[in-house]
Amino acid sequence: MLNRFIGKTVIVRDGDVDGAIRVLNRIMGSEGLFDIYRRTRYYEKPFNTRRRVSWQMCKAIYDEDMERKIRFVSRKNRVNPNPAHIF
Repeated sequence: MLNRFIGKTVIVRDGDVDGAIRVLNRIMGSEGLFDIYRRTRYYEKPFNTRRRVSWQMCKAIYDEDMERKIRFVSRKNRVNPNPAHIF
């Protein structure tokens, strides 16, 4: 496991511990620490591990492809396909 959480500091301002805990939980959730914790809390059978890893790879490929398509469609330098001066 990578030590991604080293060097993270949450500042408690004006004694607002609840707000600092929310910020810390958001940071830990975005780094995937909760997922790792939930996954390693119980034994995961090798079949389920292979299935999960395969699903994660497929999802990463799909997300990358969709991001590329969205960037292509939303680019600014393309010719307007429906120019207003035709009608």
